[in-house]
Amino acid sequence: MPGTGTLDRLAIGLSTLCLVHCVASVFLLTLLASAGGMILHPLVHEIGLALAIALGTFALVKGAVEHGYTLPAAVGGLGLGVMAGALAVPHGSAETVYTMLGVAILALGHDLNRRAAS
Repeated sequence: MPGTGTLDRLAIGLSTLCLVHCVASVFLLTLLASAGGMILHPLVHEIGLALAIALGTFALVKGAVEHGYTLPAAVGGLGLGVMAGALAVPHGSAETVYTMLGVAILALGHDLNRRAAS
């Protein structure tokens, strides 16, 4: 079983991939409308959110149990909530901003979790 620090680093990496996806989608949408449409498919976002929820919940809860601090889990949960809320916003700039904000908050939660475990 990987340690909490490893899980948090993996989750931060997933958050980074999400940010890269958001930025790349905007650029690809402007450059290649057909490729941008495929990358912006709702299923990509739903699968990404499901992975973030599964990995985030597992890592943050595992960390809270190990080190006893709930703040990282609360911050991470807020980030997941913002990310989930972004799915309700129509595609466009607002969705991208909310998603990136949620990803950043979630990554902060994982970083706090990793530090608390150290």
